[in-house]
Parts: sequence; C-alpha cells; structure tokens
Amino acid sequence: MNPFTYARAKDAESAVALRRGDAGAKFLGGGTNLIDLMKMGVETPTQLVDINRLPLDKIEELPDGRGVRIGALARNSDAAENPLLRERYPVLREAFLSGASPQLRNLATVGGNLLQRTRCYYFYDPDFPACNKRAPGSGCGALEGYNRVHAILGQSEHCIATHPSDMCVALAVLDASVQVTGPKGSRSISFGEFHRLPGDHPEIETNLAPDELITAVDLPPLPAGARTHYVKMRDRSSYAFALVSVAVVLELRAGTIQSARVALGGVAHKPWRATKAETRLQGVKTGDETALREAAEAELAGAKGYQHNSFKIEMAKRTIVRAIVEAAT
Repeated sequence: MNPFTYARAKDAESAVALRRGDAGAKFLGGGTNLIDLMKMGVETPTQLVDINRLPLDKIEELPDGRGVRIGALARNSDAAENPLLRERYPVLREAFLSGASPQLRNLATVGGNLLQRTRCYYFYDPDFPACNKRAPGSGCGALEGYNRVHAILGQSEHCIATHPSDMCVALAVLDASVQVTGPKGSRSISFGEFHRLPGDHPEIETNLAPDELITAVDLPPLPAGARTHYVKMRDRSSYAFALVSVAVVLELRAGTIQSARVALGGVAHKPWRATKAETRLQGVKTGDETALREAAEAELAGAKGYQHNSFKIEMAKRTIVRAIVEAAT
C-alpha cells in the first residue's frame, strides 16, 4: 500500500476544498470497496478525505410530496430498514438486502455504493497488465480471457466490465437523481446520466467531476398502486455479485400493463435501463408469457456474448419475464 495523508472534513465545503486540486485524493466513507482496492494496489490515493462526520446520513421526505431523500452517508443496512423506504420503495429494499453481507451493509454507504468499481478479474489484479480501466491504453484482458461475469450490452472493444451494484439497478428503475456539490456549487444529475458506458474511455466511470461530493439520492414518488420487484441471479444464494439482475416497476389495470420500467444489472458497464422492453410491454397482459418473452427478446436483440458468458443472454430474457410475473402476482 502506498503512503498517503489523511484529513477529516468538518462539512461538505471543507471536504470539497481538501480534495480540490489534488487529483490523487479520494473521499472516504464506509471504505468497503476503496480499502480493498488500496490493499490490492489498484487504488493508490495520495490523500484520504474522511467524510464520515458530515451530517449526510438522514433519510427524509422531500417537501410537497416530491419523494424521499437518502443522505449519501446513510448505511445500506439502515436504508434497507427505514420505514419510508420499506413502505414506498420495496424494490430498493430488496436490492439492498441482496447485496454483500450484513456486516458489510452495516458499514457501506449509499454514496459509496454509487461509486463501486467493477469486479472484473483483470481490473482487480495489477499482475494482469491489460486493463484499460486501470491502465488506459493497455488493452482489455477480458476480451480474449475468462469473461464469464462480463458485459453483454453496451460494451466496447476497450472494456467489457460490468457495474456490480444491486442498489444502483433499483435506483435506475426508480428514476432517482443524484445530488452533488463541488467548487462550482450544487447540482442534480439524473440517474441515467450519472454512470457512463465504456466507449473509448472506460477509466471514466461517471459524470461526476473529480472534486464533486455526492450528498444525497432523491427518489420521486411511485405511482399509486405500482408493483415493484427485484430478482438477482447469482452463483450462490448470498455474498455473490449478480450474473444478471432485474428491477421492475409496473402500473397495472385488470392484469394489463399500463406502463413498465425495467432495469438490468450484471450485464453492462452501468445499470441498464431496458427501454425497448418497456415499450413492448405496454398493453401486455401479465399472464401472457409469450408476449413478455417477446419484450425481453427485443431488449436483448443487440446483446453480444463472449466465450464464457453467452449464457447471460438467455438468462437475462428469462429473468425479465420472471421479475414481471412475480411483481404482478
């Protein structure tokens, strides 16, 4: 582990000021991912700015019925059991409880979860030289290597890594927004614009500026009577990242889908909003599994598998159908 300095921020303004102009500085919240990467030698910060004393852990209603705000330092376990989130956004609670272990959820923060790094084997081990995400221009070892957990949608020739978060898949389907503050003031980033696809620069994972601090996540209200569900397919029943996951929000009338939101995890560099499937699902009866399957196939029509992960394409189709059927039941 490389030498680094440590500073504790007193407020958001001082946190931003401590990191300003220091390209090697990192904010430290729960540290559940960052510290692992530092131990591996993947992350080598010059300074850690501890933000744990900042008052950013509240979960509260927004004014005028505009939804709920989750503070960036809210712990995942606290968010999963918060009454507002349990009652209004059960899909998010399901996603929280699908992630990691109880011990890690007690420490991990919502803001940190947004910034999780991929679990691609080639990224996580500096002994593998070819990783454009870790060393831009070095290549992508996963393309011709062992790529069982890698992307089937939205990838590029420069990177086929996937985003690992369960929480973020639920936030994508809930049309959340991310509140940030920085030297130029505060701003809101729609969740669909927060994470980036790899393109030519997989090392740039979000549209967050280097010296901006995440302060909260805002959730708009769900339609009255909306049905939601989160399904996660993985190699074992606990403490495993998704091979494929699906979050859905449905508006139903007499068993017919009036509107649908669908997001996928484990399949792309960012939580994948399944807009093609959403369009095809309008007017479909939830018991018509043939039509549900056709909607899933429309979304996966452009998917590309590799030597070890082509099974994910069929798995994603089946998981979309399962999530919808279970949400509607």
